[in-house]
Amino acid sequence: MRDVLEELRAARRVMGQGSVPAGEAYTVELRRHYRSPVDEVWDAVTNPERLRRWLKPVSGDLRPGGRYELDGGEHGEILRCEPPQVLTVSWLYGPEADAWPGTSEVEVRLSASPDGGTELELVHAAVLADPSFPTYGPGAGGVGWDLALLGLSRLLAGGDVVDHEEFETSPEGREFARRSAAAWGEAHLAAGGEPEQVAAAVEATTRFYVPDPE
Repeated sequence: MRDVLEELRAARRVMGQGSVPAGEAYTVELRRHYRSPVDEVWDAVTNPERLRRWLKPVSGDLRPGGRYELDGGEHGEILRCEPPQVLTVSWLYGPEADAWPGTSEVEVRLSASPDGGTELELVHAAVLADPSFPTYGPGAGGVGWDLALLGLSRLLAGGDVVDHEEFETSPEGREFARRSAAAWGEAHLAAGGEPEQVAAAVEATTRFYVPDPE
């Protein structure tokens, strides 16, 4: 459990502002350091064989302008690819999401750190009219990205394929999600969120990721 929670503490979380083609957006921003060099991290976030080991299986035309789809239903277009520094994709979920073009984008930026490792920054920008935001706040996407980056960390450390479903239902996975939801609540407050709204969003996010046992 300690190692998992240390991974959670290793990330810096910010809720910010940005834009997407559909208009003004809020951003969920994660920054963290990996000991692996930039080329290694770039391969882990773009190589389909390695991507499935920490995120989900991916298919499609994996070139700029091509469209991709993850096994969980997320899909979009590869908007920008500048190896080994920047990858930007549109990010939609479910068949009904096609009615929301240009509303959600994810960008990953990599830079070399003085110790030979990598600074990773992940920014997920979603249009302010995103229907999930009033209920969940930044935790709507933030907890999922925390879980994903935990998988990436384990992959880079030479670990096994992460079974997200198994981990998320385990005691340590449930505690990780609880603390992640609370951490995104802190980021929301720091960005000026109303305390009552933030508390309600943290509670809703926690219920979503940590449902009561049946």
